[in-house]
Amino acid sequence: MDETVLGGLAAGLLIATVTAPVGVSGAVFLLPVQLSLFSVPSPAVTPTNLLFNVVAGPGALWRYGRDRILGDPLVRRLVTGTLPGVVLGAIVRVFAVPGPAVFRLLIALLLLPLGLSLCVRTLFPAHRRRTAPEPSARTLTVLALVVGAVGGVYGIGGGSLLGPILVGRGLPIQRVAPAALAATFTTSVVGAAAFALLSLMSSAAVAPDWPLGLACGTGGLVGGYLGARLQPHLPETALRLLLGTLAAALGTLYATQTL
Repeated sequence: MDETVLGGLAAGLLIATVTAPVGVSGAVFLLPVQLSLFSVPSPAVTPTNLLFNVVAGPGALWRYGRDRILGDPLVRRLVTGTLPGVVLGAIVRVFAVPGPAVFRLLIALLLLPLGLSLCVRTLFPAHRRRTAPEPSARTLTVLALVVGAVGGVYGIGGGSLLGPILVGRGLPIQRVAPAALAATFTTSVVGAAAFALLSLMSSAAVAPDWPLGLACGTGGLVGGYLGARLQPHLPETALRLLLGTLAAALGTLYATQTL
C-alpha cells in the first residue's frame, strides 16, 4: 500500500481518537499535517480536509446517536447557521485568499487563540463559567453562521471553533461535543460540494486530493468512534490541556513561518 495512504490512515485514526471526545473532528489538526508532511497544495488542501470530515464524521456521530443525544435542539441551531456560512467561506477561500502565505497566517490566527484559550481555562478553573445562561436561538444561529464561514475558508467545517466557544460559556462538553460534530459533518458535506462546483469556475487547484482525503477519513471514521466511546472514561482536564497545547504550538509554528 502507498506510504501516503498508510500515513493518512494513521494520522486520521490518531487525531480523531483524541479530538472526538471534545467535539472536534480532528480536521483542525490534520490540516497542518497535510500541508507540511503530505505537501497538499493550497487551496486544494481545504476540500481535502472537508473530504476527511465527510468520511470520518459518521463514526463519532453513530456512537453519540446510540446514546440518543443527537436530538438536542442545539444540534439543529448550529447546523442551520453553519450551512450557509460554509458556502460563503468556500467562495472566499477560492477567489480571495488562495495564496499559501495568507493561508498560513489564517491558520496561525485561528489556532493560536484557540489553543491559548483552552490552556488558560484548563490550568485556571476559576476562569471557567460554571453556570452561564444558554445563548438565545438567534445568537446561536448568527454565531454558527460566522463560524461556518471561517470554517469554510479553513476547511474544518466550523465545529472545532463552536465547541470551545460554547464550552467557554459554561455548556457541558457532553452536550456540546455531539452538536459540534454534527455541524462539522453537515457543513463539510455542503462545503465539499461547493468546492466541487467552484472548481469548474476557477483555474486554481481546488479539487481534493482524493486518495489522501479518503485514507485520512477512513482512519478518522474508526478513531472518531473510539473517541466518542471513550469520552465518559477520559479525564477532561488532561484532554483539554493536550488539545490546547497542540493548537497553540501549531499556531505559533505557522505564525513564525509566515512572518
